[in-house]
Formats: sequence, C-alpha cells, structure tokens
Amino acid sequence: MYNEILVPTDGSPASDAAIEHAVDLASRYDARIHALYVVDGAAYSTLEAGSEIVIEALQSEGEGATDRVRAMAEEAGVDCESTVTTGTAYRSITEYVAENEIDLVIMGTHGRTGLDRYLLGSVTERVVRTSPVPVLTVRQPPEE
Repeated sequence: MYNEILVPTDGSPASDAAIEHAVDLASRYDARIHALYVVDGAAYSTLEAGSEIVIEALQSEGEGATDRVRAMAEEAGVDCESTVTTGTAYRSITEYVAENEIDLVIMGTHGRTGLDRYLLGSVTERVVRTSPVPVLTVRQPPEE
C-alpha cells in the first residue's frame, strides 16, 4: 500500500509525534521514509547583515532534525533518506512529493486555533489542501 512515506520535520515535538507514526507504518508496509526539512530563507532575506549566518544555522538545525528521523528509522530497521532544502515550506513539500513518488505524507500539527493559526499560518493545512497524495496529520501531544 505504501512504499515511500514523507515526513517533513521542523524538529518540534509535533514532528516527533509524526515521526513515530511514520516509523510504525513504514515498518508495517516495508516502506522507505523520506525525512525533509525546509529552510525558508525568504523570511530572513530582508536582514541587512547576517542572513547567511541565520540560514547556515537553520540548515544545521535541519540536518539535526533529519538525523533524528534517520536514527529512529534505523532503530526500527526502516530505510530512510534525508534532505535539507530551501524554499517555501508547503511548496517544497508538495514538490518533493511529486518528484519522489511519495505515497503518503505524515506531518505533525501544533493544534493552533483562532488568531494564532491565522497569524502564523499552517504549513500542514496548506499541504493537506495541495498534496496530490494522502496526508496523515498527527497532533502534538499535550504538554505535561
């Protein structure tokens, strides 16, 4: 049923919850996981100085986040590819889906509502609306 599962990650607890689901499904279906971190450099391009430093830091953060996905997958005996790219998050995710024959996207959601969601936007919501394949959303566990 599923051969290629994409897990976009931002290193957050919501992403970690999605990773757990992805690893479980991938092990059940003998699928490969694709870990993707998108650096949105446009948000920092208006900085007069230091934007390269910020982008490099975000790329390093992305490598750490995708390494965490890879470690969890390998621990479960699941193949994993990881990619850190730049662009607009939801567009980069849907492009990755098309370019890599992804069967399923599993994404975390912070569960924001109201004004917070309106002001911050929702990458997950945009991917759900634009993805050509099913998207499984996993809510961030409540903080203890």
